[in-house]
Amino acid sequence: PQGDSSFVVMTNFIVTPGQKQGTCPELPDAGPCSRDSDCSKGKYSRQGQGLMTGKCVHFNSSVKTCEIFGWCPVEVDDHVPSPALLSEAEKFTMFIKNSITFPRFKVSRRNLVETVTKQYLKKCTYHKVTDSLCPVFDLGYIVKESGQNFTMLAVKGGVVGITIDWNCDLDWPVRYCKPIYQFHGLYNDDSNVSPGFNFR
Repeated sequence: PQGDSSFVVMTNFIVTPGQKQGTCPELPDAGPCSRDSDCSKGKYSRQGQGLMTGKCVHFNSSVKTCEIFGWCPVEVDDHVPSPALLSEAEKFTMFIKNSITFPRFKVSRRNLVETVTKQYLKKCTYHKVTDSLCPVFDLGYIVKESGQNFTMLAVKGGVVGITIDWNCDLDWPVRYCKPIYQFHGLYNDDSNVSPGFNFR
């Protein structure tokens, strides 16, 4: 994951069987060619998957592309599995531990406040109305509260932000200082340019 305090839940993936480092034809939209001189040896195509070898080779029986040195065969992501391979992740839960410090007032506070006991933690699941202090969250609930659809998100990926707001008036006893959780969709699913996330 990128950034502090982040994590990844993998719900789907595209397998490229037998992929290993070597030479192979580039994808047609990234490296079309008709002769070797169209493929500059040692050069990268901005949309390409690897370093050009200087050869123009057959991608298939009717299309030629520049040969590359990279992860071969190249990844073809035209057919994303739908439904997602791990759509059950909607029922997964996560336990968030968070704390805040007000150094000027020598006050520290955790999100495991007084009402959160061992017994409570064993059975609670966060709900903004009925269990707003429970630090155990259903992934499906988080996605729904962020305004997104888990089934769609699980297919191509997405980003959800969780804000934990500590709006505390320290003139009051510290027990009144409690976290407020909010969830935000941070990924524009209207964009068709490079949807999802790539890990190689």
